[in-house]
Amino acid sequence: MSLVVKIGKKGKRLVKKLLPEEKHHLSYTRRIERVKTGKRLCAMTFDDGPMDLPAAPDRFEGRPLTDVLLDVLAEFDAKGTFDVIGDTSENYPDQAGKLGSAAWGGVRFDHYPDIGKDDKGGVIHCDRLVRRILEEGHQITNHGYRHIIFGKKPFVYGRREYLGSVDRAVDDLNKLDQFLREKYGYEMAMTRPPHYVDIMQDGFTSYDVCDRLGYQYMAASFDGAGWLPSTLSNPDAALEAEVNAMVEPMRKALEKDPDFFCGQIIFQKDGYNMAKRTPVAFGLRRQLELLKEYGYRVVTVAELMEESPFADLDRGDPLFDKLCRLQADRAVAYSDNRVRLDQPMTWGELAMLLAPKKEAMGRRWADIRRTGKRAHPYCGALAWCVEQGLLPKGTKADGSVTALPGGHFGPPAGFTRRDVYAAYQE
Repeated sequence: MSLVVKIGKKGKRLVKKLLPEEKHHLSYTRRIERVKTGKRLCAMTFDDGPMDLPAAPDRFEGRPLTDVLLDVLAEFDAKGTFDVIGDTSENYPDQAGKLGSAAWGGVRFDHYPDIGKDDKGGVIHCDRLVRRILEEGHQITNHGYRHIIFGKKPFVYGRREYLGSVDRAVDDLNKLDQFLREKYGYEMAMTRPPHYVDIMQDGFTSYDVCDRLGYQYMAASFDGAGWLPSTLSNPDAALEAEVNAMVEPMRKALEKDPDFFCGQIIFQKDGYNMAKRTPVAFGLRRQLELLKEYGYRVVTVAELMEESPFADLDRGDPLFDKLCRLQADRAVAYSDNRVRLDQPMTWGELAMLLAPKKEAMGRRWADIRRTGKRAHPYCGALAWCVEQGLLPKGTKADGSVTALPGGHFGPPAGFTRRDVYAAYQE
């Protein structure tokens, strides 16, 4: 099964190259994979923890895996971003799937750190580990209270239970959000949906979940690879192969381009891989040694976004500060976190700049609830602008029109987004 997952990942990358470029829209929620910076800064994220079981194999005198990772991070003065779960003990009845498959920890649901050992993982059961993460200056993000996928994922998780609706997804993430607020006084600002499943069956997506909670969508641009098991039968050889798979791609990337990791987010796992080993416990040190050798500083995703919140705009641009202010309550970047300042601005995009967020979101959500189908991201903002007389009746929701008959408010044909943002009065 692990081979199937690997082949699937390669196939997905190939299809992405062959198909036309995915269309993106202005969005209050952006998928943060990396940011633009010339500084040698990068971030590391650790999913599915905390984990209060030893590394496997245990070569750390029984210390819990999360402690081992924190020890290594502290040694290199590095800060991690821990994408935590709440508690998977409610995910029963269930049974373990085949070791080495994606269902190793549960056929119907995920169980962390392992099936039958749910009380050794998640923030509900790991108070000491949560406090250590926070006390040592690391970031915590929301990976779902029960780590249930938002919608169907038939290729890998055909038998998995899923939430299926925006309300259930919001409730699940909000339960974890409230727990961190109430017990630790900690406010999370980002989420990574379980297994990156975005589309739900009620017409909403994970971006709508983020909009409701005021989160950004935390993704990653580089796979640390510790979650994928080796197919070698000898356990020691398999572990070494898994560690090498974490380190060698990083080494080759840096040898080819020493600035390769500037602004990147590296994906890791705070838990077992599909073979119930933890190569991250052994590979993390070697990764950090490499990054240190090339002069990198590993910071939290929040710190990385302070350097720049955008994927294609840095502090050297004269509009940088203005757009940083605007993005607090206006949709000024696309869902892939690119601003695309030098492209023509459409009327739909102008509507997203002019309409209050509450109006744009509320009207679009009402449309989806009424029809049960996905609605164009700009439909709510355009409806509000038409009501205010800023756009004529009948303006299309797809925002594809770059010019309308004279006398209507909006950018003349050919005006770029840079032109409009430069002229916009805050």
